[in-house]
Amino acid sequence: MEITKLMSDEAVLKAFGDRLAARRIDLQMTQARLAEQAGIAKRTLERMEAGQSSQLTNLIRVLRVLELLPELNVLLPEAGPRPLDLLERGGRRRQRASRGKSAVEDHPWEWGDES
Repeated sequence: MEITKLMSDEAVLKAFGDRLAARRIDLQMTQARLAEQAGIAKRTLERMEAGQSSQLTNLIRVLRVLELLPELNVLLPEAGPRPLDLLERGGRRRQRASRGKSAVEDHPWEWGDES
């Protein structure tokens, strides 16, 4: 199942948990073994795979054991300064966001925007 922006938080957690479980099974690992190698309780892993919320640290530990930690670079790439921003600021990087409207505020979601 593809994760989309229209899914509820619960649905995203469930899909993510399913993917964690599938990866674990592909690597021929039991929940007990993965939990032990990740340094978390087996029950914590069971909750993650069931789509329940967990601490980010636990997720990082599990991703590390499943050899998926580098994939976070795709999820959240390192932000680099835009060339025009560097030019306007004399080579200095922006340190904080301005109070201007965000892209979300410029175009609020409305019924029918699903496409």
